[in-house]
Amino acid sequence: MSRIGRKPIPSIKGVKVEKKDGTLKVSGPKGELTARIPASIGIDLKENEILLTRSSDLKSQKALHGTWRALVHNMLKGVSEGFQKRLEIVGVGYKAELKGKKVQLALGYSHPILFEPPAGIKVEIPAPTNIVISGIDKQLVGQVAAKLRSFRPPEPYKGKGVKYEGEYIRRKAGKAAATAGAKAG
Repeated sequence: MSRIGRKPIPSIKGVKVEKKDGTLKVSGPKGELTARIPASIGIDLKENEILLTRSSDLKSQKALHGTWRALVHNMLKGVSEGFQKRLEIVGVGYKAELKGKKVQLALGYSHPILFEPPAGIKVEIPAPTNIVISGIDKQLVGQVAAKLRSFRPPEPYKGKGVKYEGEYIRRKAGKAAATAGAKAG
């Protein structure tokens, strides 16, 4: 049995869970999320926990079992607390600013980059070199953060670019000085 899948999900105060026709609807103080659950995954709603079951012991069913348990848990956490990703911008002249709802990035290109976040995602810029992305859908928050990072991923020589907060950038040595043997030749 899937170790993750068989763990019950404790219900969170203020979060309402409904199951109807293979669709799971989770609503809480931050918003509402819905997901279409596969027919092979069963959901038992109890007063203080949610338990997911699977129809067979096939390897694919075990994988689905654990995956859907994690997804339902993330839905509950999202509508109650929300999710957040932080990005840092490193580089001389590299910065971000809000232009209405759009994010304008200056990342060393000849033009600024304009990015409009999807609905349900809130982008804050507390400092020109910091970006905070928040929302109730964990997958969407991560996807927006990855998209912003992809405009200028950190490079290994000076570490310039957009990186996740706390991300370690493995550095490479630059060009070595010319050796004495190369000058004589």
